[in-house]
Amino acid sequence: MADIIKKATRESFGEAVCELAKEHSEIVVLDADLAAATKTSIFKKQYPDRFIDCGIAESNMMGIAAGLATCGKVPFAASFAMFATGRAYEQVRNSIGYPHLNVKVVGSHAGISVGEDGATHQCCEDIALMRTIPDMVILNPADHYEMIEATKAAYNHKGPVYIRLGRLAIDSFNDPSNYKFELGKGITLHEGNDITVIATGLVVNEALKAVRAIESEGINARLINIHTIKPIDKDIIIKAAKETGKIITVEEHNIIGGLGEAVCAVTSEEYPVPVKRIGINDCYGHSGPAVELLKQFGLCEENIVKVIKEQLDK
Repeated sequence: MADIIKKATRESFGEAVCELAKEHSEIVVLDADLAAATKTSIFKKQYPDRFIDCGIAESNMMGIAAGLATCGKVPFAASFAMFATGRAYEQVRNSIGYPHLNVKVVGSHAGISVGEDGATHQCCEDIALMRTIPDMVILNPADHYEMIEATKAAYNHKGPVYIRLGRLAIDSFNDPSNYKFELGKGITLHEGNDITVIATGLVVNEALKAVRAIESEGINARLINIHTIKPIDKDIIIKAAKETGKIITVEEHNIIGGLGEAVCAVTSEEYPVPVKRIGINDCYGHSGPAVELLKQFGLCEENIVKVIKEQLDK
């Protein structure tokens, strides 16, 4: 069993892009005056000549990244998710997505676990925004080891990618000795045929705790980790729908436009089954300790167990 590493995925990303840069001189990193928070400061320290601080000008940063991509560079352009996808949406769509340029948009501090920064910085709409851009790949890794592999996959993919990073440090659960990351393919973390839980990002760990806890009560829930929101793994979802008959989705994102709706799109077209979405229920967050906010919004082991039982009782 691998060592459990408690680390925020933003820090894991900073380390991963540095490792990639050792072998790939075309990698450059851009940031919008938030390098200490996004952890691109790790790259800046090692490769100062390949780091560009664009200041508090996220839209301009995306235009610069697009220009660099046309010159053969592979830019990773980072800021808080709220600004990288929200403030700079037009530039991401028109300057990166439309010409299908090889730019990796990096959104740190996503979800409500940003904590005390409050609603203006707790971005729960970024996945929805990026899903609407044609051919945009969306990665939402769940722990340290998955972020390392996802960053490599983002580099190897030729085209625009959105990588979602979290602020909160979380325990790893993957074992790098047998872990395999494949872009667009979900991973079954726990077998079961009573019901399926499909989770993404930071809350995968809470879902894993929930399905393990409820097993002692004779309930065998399947857990699927969807690290690639787009393109989504239709096969693993359809298989789960056919074999378990009910699905619960868990995401640190608005239930509108995120993982839950992506799963619903698959099931409604291919194999209709009831789908219950756990996430941010079409509202803004507010300031507070990250762990307490996750509990308040139902993104915790206890609530996932509760919802599993409710859905099985229906």
